[in-house]
Amino acid sequence: MAMTGASERSSEGWFERARKVIPGGVNSPVRAFGAVGGTPRFLARGKGSRVWDAEGREYIDMVASWGPLILGHAHAEVEEAVIRALRNGATFGAPTAAEVELAERVVEAVPAVEMVRLVSSGTEATMTAARLARGYTGRSRLIKFEGCYHGHADSYLIKSGSGALTFGVPSSPGVPAPLAELTLVAPYNDLEAVKGLLYRHQKDIAAVIVEPVAGNMGTVLPEPGFLEGLRELTEDYGALLIFDEVITGFRVAFGGAQGRFGVSPDLTTLGKILGGGLPLGAVGGKREILEKLSPAGPVYQAGTLSGNPLATAAGLATLEILKRGGRALYDGLEAKGRRLEEGLQGAIQKAATQKAGLPACVVRMASMMTLFFAPGPVKNLGSLSGVRADLYAKFFHAMLDRGFYFPPAQYEAFFLSAAHTDEEIDRLVQAAGEVLAGMA
Repeated sequence: MAMTGASERSSEGWFERARKVIPGGVNSPVRAFGAVGGTPRFLARGKGSRVWDAEGREYIDMVASWGPLILGHAHAEVEEAVIRALRNGATFGAPTAAEVELAERVVEAVPAVEMVRLVSSGTEATMTAARLARGYTGRSRLIKFEGCYHGHADSYLIKSGSGALTFGVPSSPGVPAPLAELTLVAPYNDLEAVKGLLYRHQKDIAAVIVEPVAGNMGTVLPEPGFLEGLRELTEDYGALLIFDEVITGFRVAFGGAQGRFGVSPDLTTLGKILGGGLPLGAVGGKREILEKLSPAGPVYQAGTLSGNPLATAAGLATLEILKRGGRALYDGLEAKGRRLEEGLQGAIQKAATQKAGLPACVVRMASMMTLFFAPGPVKNLGSLSGVRADLYAKFFHAMLDRGFYFPPAQYEAFFLSAAHTDEEIDRLVQAAGEVLAGMA
């Protein structure tokens, strides 16, 4: 294909080619750098905590493929497990032993999971969870929270209407309004809003779905009692509670957020880390609910590549390493997260002395966090109404120029891996301090 302008082997050149054959030049919207401007980096390889772009420029990676790479890029044991599986065949469309073994590992690790259905993505897992909840309860409506993203299935691409206690309206063309009206929306961390929705629609709420630690409006923590309150309310009104742990599963603790907070949902969705860097998701939960799925029950779900040998091999290897590392591995990730959080907060405070009111704060849970260009505290999407996405864009590009690859959008979490070192974290803090001081 003939090139005009940029070098064919550069990120600019690849992006120019991509826009001719891929909508927007990317296969997932946030990759397009639309929120920060500029040309997306086309990445060529990764190892440990580092990635290299098409031109060979090196970055310390803070995206980690949006969370899956808790062990870092190209971990030797995970690589070898995938290679061994590939030698025996990439996919069969038939049961394999590895599917059983991975399901057993999930049941062993995640407190509220008694059975598992493997799928190929987090979106597919949450889509299945919604259908299963409706099929099990015989009810049609869902409650979700503003700012929480559960994949791009129609039932979840919903925004709130004029108030907290309104029917949802479509947030994307292609989502029929009658379907959107079956999803109700409440502010995150607002139990009273949830209680009001459950009371008004108590005979028709199949489930409440929540990210137990939000990661898709940036990292937002559940306030004390919020998750416990959701558990109590859903039990009172006969609705199911779904924890979307696609991000938090095996990230905030080996047993996920439900293990960390001690709250047991009825259904759990998993992805990202579960696949060890390959496409894999799962819906799990109580046996009596999961047995409603076909072929055991009437709720239909299927997938040609569900539980394929490559993804299950990567997942098994990753979970084995995490289990073997145990508390020491997770304590190490916690310590790295604390080191980075405290370093960034210190840089913010230092910059703020040069110009009063620099609007920035850090919100962290374990090894996931967000630097918000907002004063805080951050409790839900409404509290981010004054966020300075323009300042984040400046920060992003300044850090990219210094060799640090952050998420190209303000409303995202970034992640540490076991491969990141204290020296790298300290370098990041120093660079961020320079950037923030220049912005103050």
